[in-house]
Amino acid sequence: MARLQGKVAFITGAARGQGRSHAVRLAQEGADIIAVDALTDVPSVGYPMATRDDLDETVRRVGRFDRRILARQVDVRDGDALTAVLAEGVAELGRLDIVVANAGIASFAPAEEISDQMWDDMIAINLSGVFRTVRPAIPHLKRNEDGGAVVLIGSVGGLRGVVNIAHYCAAKFGLVGLMKVLAQELAPHRVRVNVVHPTNVDTPMIQNDSLYGLLFPDRDPATVTREEAEEVMRATNLLPVAWVDPSEISEAILFLVSDTGRHVTGIELPVDAGYSTK
Repeated sequence: MARLQGKVAFITGAARGQGRSHAVRLAQEGADIIAVDALTDVPSVGYPMATRDDLDETVRRVGRFDRRILARQVDVRDGDALTAVLAEGVAELGRLDIVVANAGIASFAPAEEISDQMWDDMIAINLSGVFRTVRPAIPHLKRNEDGGAVVLIGSVGGLRGVVNIAHYCAAKFGLVGLMKVLAQELAPHRVRVNVVHPTNVDTPMIQNDSLYGLLFPDRDPATVTREEAEEVMRATNLLPVAWVDPSEISEAILFLVSDTGRHVTGIELPVDAGYSTK
């Protein structure tokens, strides 16, 4: 039997990249999906956000496994909208068992050049947005006799300081504190809360001119190839890889939200190719 048969998972940032991978993998294991994405560009971020077509593709891929999916355009900065879509999803799909707080952005600059807008957008989406994702889910999770599971998507930037992303590191370190408190508060209800810390993941968050320009400051970023960026990013990891595939993060999430991880809570799980050890 599929490991998540009869379960319902709420996933943010589900239109592409990691979020789509998580939605598809959990659906493959039997879960129905509540999927949201902002589908709106963020001016302080140097790459385009996901589109309606991206979210529609997630719906199509989940449908391959004959699972139900409710997909809506919702920004994680909007707590009321998140509350409403969860209520709609639970009414339609019957319950809520899993939360994957995945939505996030990246922007790049030395601390002295991070504008107020860059800082505010980062904290609003990558930290406050995670809180606003989990908060309305808690009452639904507490109703389950067998509990539930929450996974916050952190980063190696939540394990150690990384230059040029002070705002990003601040948000990701903040997630760890949030997780530690939630794990304690929700344990009596058999709800487990953990953080997964990926290294570079092969998504538009790193494969864009904004980051390429940081890696090659004396070059027109439009001329930088993926292969050149790969060579530089490989040096950040202990294992000889530049980045991991989103599916590898999805497998870590599957472990944490299924019965295999039923006694795992309050941890930080690095899927970082040794980044934090190097």
